[in-house]
Amino acid sequence: MKLPLGNDSVAVSLPDCTVTVAQPAVTEPIDVHTAATTALEAPHGPSLADRVDPDDEVAIVVTDGTRTVPDDVLLAVLLEELADCGIAREQIMVVIGLGLHRPMTDDEIERMLGPHADLARNHDPKRTVEVGTVDGCPVKIGRPVAEADVVCSTGVVEPHQYAGFSGGAKTVVIGAGGESLIGYTHGPDVLARDGVRLGRVDGNPFREVLDRAGDLVDVDFCLNLTHGPTGVIGVSAGDHRAVVSELAATARDALAVSLEDGEFDAVVCGVGAPKDANLYQASRAATYVALGDHNPLRRGGRLVVPAALPEGAGEGTGERRFYRQLARAPDPDSLYKRLLEGYEPGAQRAFVLTRVLRDHEVFVTNSEAPGVVEECLMTAADDVGSAVEPGSNVLVVPDALNTLFVRRTSRI
Repeated sequence: MKLPLGNDSVAVSLPDCTVTVAQPAVTEPIDVHTAATTALEAPHGPSLADRVDPDDEVAIVVTDGTRTVPDDVLLAVLLEELADCGIAREQIMVVIGLGLHRPMTDDEIERMLGPHADLARNHDPKRTVEVGTVDGCPVKIGRPVAEADVVCSTGVVEPHQYAGFSGGAKTVVIGAGGESLIGYTHGPDVLARDGVRLGRVDGNPFREVLDRAGDLVDVDFCLNLTHGPTGVIGVSAGDHRAVVSELAATARDALAVSLEDGEFDAVVCGVGAPKDANLYQASRAATYVALGDHNPLRRGGRLVVPAALPEGAGEGTGERRFYRQLARAPDPDSLYKRLLEGYEPGAQRAFVLTRVLRDHEVFVTNSEAPGVVEECLMTAADDVGSAVEPGSNVLVVPDALNTLFVRRTSRI
């Protein structure tokens, strides 16, 4: 079989193992441009035309290169609609929602947004304006977004370790926000609350904070999509909460795989580009599998992640903090206990990963940065075959970031 590796694939052979492949049901993909146009015609809440005036300055926040989103298509549809509303191109600014990730290069922006790249600028988390508070935490937003008359966003509603599903207000309040909200939502107090779980939106405290922050920022209009194994399967537009709710339901139906409790000795987690560019992002595969609604691994079982890692641990502020926490720790238990006392934004990925490392070994294979892997309390291996013990009962997950495991007797 083949698994994704960077923009290519790698052959995997496990002849001495019992192998099960976790593959969500095949869902027919849709044409993004057509579906986005249709979504704008029937949005949740008022239409975009009812939310803008011809003299408005408009900020559109888009995801950065760590997300697999055809932002060029979604942006083109939004720009067409805004033009029909009398908004000139000069009145529009596109802000790339980096959060604490590294800035995108001009070439990367050009590849991502095509003919609309000239409208774009990277979010600067140091140039923010406070717009209010949530739970006593200051909500700060990038000045270009805060000063706009209308705030729109594109994005993807996909499984997210903390928010349940990404998208909606998150693209704006985290992607174009300041460290205060990132630090609060990604801190141990919030992440340890009941309901903060992969695949859950309703009753998820993390998601609720993001939505309330989105109201403060006044996120006027979202255009989001969701995807399954074969491509984009849904597009929705309008009010940010309703957009996430609709697309999360679509994604759950498409991505669910039911399994028995703890039946596997090892899980091989496929990632691929863009998420396997660095260890910060690629490590999501291990945590999504082990910390979801249902962990298919037995206690002490092994997670194996093929990942290219051309950027090593990662180059952004959050990625560097993640690396420092792991690299200076003697073992997962002591790091977990120390991080319970608090950490800088970005280091939450180290906190979540140590929860997994306390119960499971994590092997990263086929990478360009084996030394970084070893420094970060994980094990580097040349290939998947050498990371899996002979005779193991193995679950192979071709797309670990877009597969939701549920118990065979449960319903999603």
